[in-house]
Amino acid sequence: MSESAFLVADNIQVSLAGRQVLSGISFALPRQGLIALVGPNGAGKTTLLRALARLLPLHDMTHGSVHLDGIDVATLTIRERARRFAYLPQGHTVHWPLPVRDVVALGRYPHGATDPARLNAIDAAAVDRAMQAADIVRFSNRRVTELSGGERSRVALARVLAVEAPVILADEPIASLDPRYQLDVMNGLHVAAGAGRLVVVVTHDLGLAARFADQVLVLDNGRLAAQGPCGEALTDAILADVFRIGAYRASHGNDTVIVPWSGL
Repeated sequence: MSESAFLVADNIQVSLAGRQVLSGISFALPRQGLIALVGPNGAGKTTLLRALARLLPLHDMTHGSVHLDGIDVATLTIRERARRFAYLPQGHTVHWPLPVRDVVALGRYPHGATDPARLNAIDAAAVDRAMQAADIVRFSNRRVTELSGGERSRVALARVLAVEAPVILADEPIASLDPRYQLDVMNGLHVAAGAGRLVVVVTHDLGLAARFADQVLVLDNGRLAAQGPCGEALTDAILADVFRIGAYRASHGNDTVIVPWSGL
């Protein structure tokens, strides 16, 4: 194990309803950075994300361990895990007409803040920072159900940022968003990573993964097919073998550009 390793997965194996979903997944991630988790539909991306924070029933995780900063995640209480892992599930929506600030304040629940109207100074400051980072301060008193889908996505991002956990796990946070909001959300996660957090993002957008990610994890049929910087993890061979595509490649400044171009 590298001395710089912060989140370490060792031989993760998961079976769901008797079907092997993940098999022999091992990797080590640093204390900060944005990690893109990519792969075809059904590769096991969401299951792996949930396994990292022990959000799966224990009987589903048939083998393996996850350590965060040297601590076995399985030994932590639910609240301790919630303070260390901020989880943004796929298709996150809020169905109650709550004010935006109250929704963001839910991120402080793992720290004991049960009433958004009665936050202490520490919790209130964390909510303020999260709303500023997600650029939603102007929506503070609006009901979240009155916002557009893209605006709600930034509220969901702010709720996750408000936890101020060292690890953020985001499952397809840009799905169904228009390009502007996709960039907003990915940039917000990238800024969080730059501020010292480890951010793991499931995405199907290889172009945005290439642009924003410090490392890419590629899953294929429940196994880790590649890991590393974009140029190493998303090679032509990997794109062909795993995704069955050819891609157009270019560079823009210091960024790598990958555009899926043809099916194989």
